[in-house]
Amino acid sequence: MGRLFGTDGVRGVANADLTAELALGLSVAAAHVLAEAGTFEGHRPTAVVGRDPRASGEFLEAAVVAGLASAGVDVMRVGVLPTPAVAHLTGALGADLGVMLSASHNAMPDNGIKFFARGGHKLADELEDRIEAVYEQHRTGAPWDRPTGAGVGRVADYTEGFDQYVAHLLSVLPNRLDGLKIVLDEAHGAAAGVSPAAFERAGAQVVTIGATPDGLNINDGCGSTHLDLLKAAVIEHGADFGIAHDGDADRCLAVDHTGAEVDGDQILAVLALAMREAGTLRGATVVATVMSNLGFTLAMEREGLKLVQTAVGDRYVLEAMKEHGYALGGEQSGHVIVLDHATTGDGTLTGLLLAARVAATGRSLAELAGVMERLPQVLVNVKDVDKSRVKTSAELGAAVADAERRLGHTGRVLLRPSGTEPLVRVMVEAADLEQARAIAGELADVVKSALG
Repeated sequence: MGRLFGTDGVRGVANADLTAELALGLSVAAAHVLAEAGTFEGHRPTAVVGRDPRASGEFLEAAVVAGLASAGVDVMRVGVLPTPAVAHLTGALGADLGVMLSASHNAMPDNGIKFFARGGHKLADELEDRIEAVYEQHRTGAPWDRPTGAGVGRVADYTEGFDQYVAHLLSVLPNRLDGLKIVLDEAHGAAAGVSPAAFERAGAQVVTIGATPDGLNINDGCGSTHLDLLKAAVIEHGADFGIAHDGDADRCLAVDHTGAEVDGDQILAVLALAMREAGTLRGATVVATVMSNLGFTLAMEREGLKLVQTAVGDRYVLEAMKEHGYALGGEQSGHVIVLDHATTGDGTLTGLLLAARVAATGRSLAELAGVMERLPQVLVNVKDVDKSRVKTSAELGAAVADAERRLGHTGRVLLRPSGTEPLVRVMVEAADLEQARAIAGELADVVKSALG
């Protein structure tokens, strides 16, 4: 059996890869592993369980709740809320465990299970490995040790979670948003309720699109992976800017008043300067991944800020932030982590902080995002090659060195083996788009010949 846990929990096609039996079994295994680790020692354990609006989340939630309660864990069911809301409530309510059912930006047929440890932090890799091992052990025949009588877990709906999370978001805003007109694209996802409520209570005039989830339309042609609807709505309504979330609202992308996209790198740059001004950017440092645009790197250098770069994935950004105590990090895709106020990427919080900066400065989002020039970035996926030889091929190494020499200081080359598919990603940045395309094409050909 391949590893169940990926970089963001367990994910797959609901009722095919991710079945009710798997959800129940993993939940029981998680309860047993956390009990063995001493997490529950001395008290009756509790868990917070939330989900996005996918239809499959209804039966998967039932399976997770049944598994936890059967293992003696009391469950607070918070219903449809964003992933960062479930993480926040896990910490705020003093729960021993949090569970979120979502496949984030994936299409509707998929779903996923993500566990949070006490405090709302991502479960450690070694605990995920142990949960998987215990699940597999009992799946193949070993009986569970189950409580009976008063020892079984109790289940209750925690309806205060919505207002509690919105109040948390508003409590960290440095200023109100009065006078701003903002379009919010909720991707028919988990933030369809809380995000408009938070922006409106902060004083903004809000226009919503993608805010009528029916269980089947999540991420369907809308949200942070499909920005065309948002761009059109911003222009149609004469809004100051627009904000787009993904299905579980841990991402935030934006569109300025002209309809131009403002990506995660640009949002990071705007927030970095705001936090430096407020004295909250610890170490004058921002954490980002190696996929960040070279324009972001150059902008941080020009502003006198340090940039720490990690492998691709918000988990690696978070690890670096926690290890060194940095306050701000994120990805080009819109995962932005403000560690003083969230334990994971929080799209609603990011959007609110971005809006607060616009309101406080009186400058447009387009002007603020202009702190960095986004250099042309070309990405080519080369399929059916031996990705394990990317670093050892002399032919490929020579081709990369030649490309880097031709690009000089105004460009960059990155070759990255896919973590899930038999392909190599070739990324080239340059001041000139045609040069980036040409060099990316040349390198893709070398990858095929050298690794094919």
